[in-house]
Amino acid sequence: MKAFGFSTPFSPHARNYVEQLTLDLEEPRDHDLVVEIKGVAVNPVDTKVRVNASASPDSPRVLGYDGAGIVRDVGAKVSRFAVGDEVFYAGNIARRGTFADFHLVDERIVGRKPKSLTFADAAALPLTSITAWELLFDRFAVRRAQSTTGNLLVIGGAGGVGSILIQLARRLTGLTVIATASRPDTVAWCERMGAHHVINHHQPLAPQLEAAGVTQLDLAASLTKTDLHFEATVDMMRPGGKIGLIDDPGALDVSLMKTKALSLHWEFMFARPMFETDDMDEQGRLLNEVSNLVDEGVLQNTATKSFDEISIESLNEALAHQASGTAIGKTVLGQTKA
Repeated sequence: MKAFGFSTPFSPHARNYVEQLTLDLEEPRDHDLVVEIKGVAVNPVDTKVRVNASASPDSPRVLGYDGAGIVRDVGAKVSRFAVGDEVFYAGNIARRGTFADFHLVDERIVGRKPKSLTFADAAALPLTSITAWELLFDRFAVRRAQSTTGNLLVIGGAGGVGSILIQLARRLTGLTVIATASRPDTVAWCERMGAHHVINHHQPLAPQLEAAGVTQLDLAASLTKTDLHFEATVDMMRPGGKIGLIDDPGALDVSLMKTKALSLHWEFMFARPMFETDDMDEQGRLLNEVSNLVDEGVLQNTATKSFDEISIESLNEALAHQASGTAIGKTVLGQTKA
């Protein structure tokens, strides 16, 4: 089958992130679905893996961690899905990626594709939805109720995870949501996602928060450049507040958090499938909830840039756009028409 990934170390001077590979489809495990891929999305993890992971011509690496498609075969113990079902999911970083004609994925981390979305648009949602959901409801333990009080700062609100996190907090809780963005288009996007306030992360945060009527933060989700904003974030937290992060900062001086008894939460959505935790099926459950919320109009799709086909040319262009640091929401590829 055709797949896209790499078989040589990354070169900073290389024009392409991926090359076309020809691979045999692996045998499905007991709980695996064999999915014919119809839509994919790119994420920061794709370029991180390309730069940092090893590969060789004898052991190539397939990229891609968002997928949507149609189930074509199932493993011996599959019980949640059947051949012909339309699904979406974020896969497992320890296995082959979704940039391929066919993909194997454990059914426990798979959800029903939203009926109202094309395959490409559906592929925009899984990785970011799981990350945002787990951060908000598992790590921060926020209650899903409009009666929930407090505030949430989302640093990097216009990215893929921020786009979903703002929506979840605004639509499913009573939190006041403050997002950060620095350009007119990213400010407008955060407002469209539902942020109550948008401030500029290239300027001191505290005066902007105070101008918005926020004197202390209850929750802070640092989605990018945590090392640049960590001290300022700690200064703004209320005693007992929670800070969450998803990026890869350098060393952080966590002793700064002691006097306020703050807690630090690291969200990594691949942890459940990588370690096959007892609750890994929570990812499939929450994706089904996200699917329902999209079809009900509660959550909106976050795809902002799309390509009609999954090809080496379109993937390299999409990955270069992702690596540029200017992407808003998600970039998707594949079947963009119903």
